[in-house]
Amino acid sequence: MPVEPHSLLADFPELREQLHRLRQQDPHFARLADEYEVLDKHVCRVEDGVDRLDDAALATLKIERLALKDELLRQLKKAAEPQGCCGKCSC
Repeated sequence: MPVEPHSLLADFPELREQLHRLRQQDPHFARLADEYEVLDKHVCRVEDGVDRLDDAALATLKIERLALKDELLRQLKKAAEPQGCCGKCSC
């Protein structure tokens, strides 16, 4: 049974607008998102048995994937905040 990829859009559908906007306007975000997708596809290929990798190396890839996803989510949530607001006031 094939392993389902963990696409950013599938995992964070509520942040679709921010994901699209940041991919278009922020080269750093776009590069991280591309790295995440490549890494996710590689992990899926290993888990599906298409590519071979020992368990320790696969675990390292999964940790890297999670760290990238956490950073991307942090940036997406920041982009979803109301503009001009520090988040500490009631404006």
